[in-house]
Amino acid sequence: MEENNNNRPKKGGRNPKNDPAVFRYSISLNAQENAKFLSLFEQSGMKVMAHFITACIFQRTIKTVKIDMGAIDYHTRLTDFYGQFRAVGVNYNQVVKILYRNFSEKKAAAYLFKLEKETVEMAKLFREIIRLTQEFEEKHLKKDH
Repeated sequence: MEENNNNRPKKGGRNPKNDPAVFRYSISLNAQENAKFLSLFEQSGMKVMAHFITACIFQRTIKTVKIDMGAIDYHTRLTDFYGQFRAVGVNYNQVVKILYRNFSEKKAAAYLFKLEKETVEMAKLFREIIRLTQEFEEKHLKKDH
């Protein structure tokens, strides 16, 4: 019985679908309608335009994705800034060690006093950055439910 199966030529290609889509429809859009359609298609995040049209016709839920490049840019810059802030902290510790190692206690204390004044200014700046970030998140990143 296995010998009979081996003698038959094999059919190549895809397996046929149980319910193939054979009905086709055509629509015409003016420039304004086409621009709106393409915009909705891009927002949906779907890769195949035919699937998007089918979903629209049969009222399936269509996922729209809106990318706010300003928010992405802000987040990227904030992340870079955070990395620089960590580097400042590491450098701060190294400077304190070097001051006490290379200078007299009196001279090291004078330099540390100057460093502390600048640190207070930097802390004010960071509080302002935190406030602006919270304000930005409230205005632009909160999801509507």
